[in-house]
Amino acid sequence: MKKQITKYSLLVAALLGITSIAQAAPINTSGYVVDSAGAVVKSGTGLCWHTGSWTPAMAIAECDPDLVKKEAPPPAKVAEPVVPPVPAPKPVAEKVTLSADTLFDFDKAVLRPEGKAKLDELTAQVKNIKLEVITAVGHADRIGSVKYNQKLSERRAESVKAYLVSKGIEPNRIYTEGKGKSQPVTKPGQCKGNKVTKKLIACLQPDRRVEIQVIGTQEK
Repeated sequence: MKKQITKYSLLVAALLGITSIAQAAPINTSGYVVDSAGAVVKSGTGLCWHTGSWTPAMAIAECDPDLVKKEAPPPAKVAEPVVPPVPAPKPVAEKVTLSADTLFDFDKAVLRPEGKAKLDELTAQVKNIKLEVITAVGHADRIGSVKYNQKLSERRAESVKAYLVSKGIEPNRIYTEGKGKSQPVTKPGQCKGNKVTKKLIACLQPDRRVEIQVIGTQEK
């Protein structure tokens, strides 16, 4: 009875061994000299014999362990630094009013030297910001017709633009407009009379103006 159990155990063990061998992945020895049993032939010092077609890609761990490609470990995950969002700079708007007496002679649209000096100061200020747009709005007093004063206010605004462009400001950044005599600064009844006199011209001076508004963002 004991002999039968022993034989049965040996048979099971043998079957398990055969199953394990069958499940093992076959090793490709095509690049090595093998014997009739398929085993790699080795020298007396344990070195394997390569065939004439052997290449490093055919290396097996048994013979050339240093040439066998090892799977590289997955790269360690590096936590990315959290960068707080940078708030966008708020637009900076500055409105500058330049009087026509400073920029132009009465009833003229040609810049005076004093007017150019004022615009030079403005140009220097603009260099300190990232410019978005400049608006130049010309105005006139009530002396003269509506049509004439409209054209005069437009010419004054265009003169300002031309000078700013000559100082390096891009033309597409400057918007011009004329308001004629539609937006006086003087109050009704403040400058009496319709006869053109030096007194009336001086009284209406605040109405003859060019308003310049600069919009941009402050550079750090």
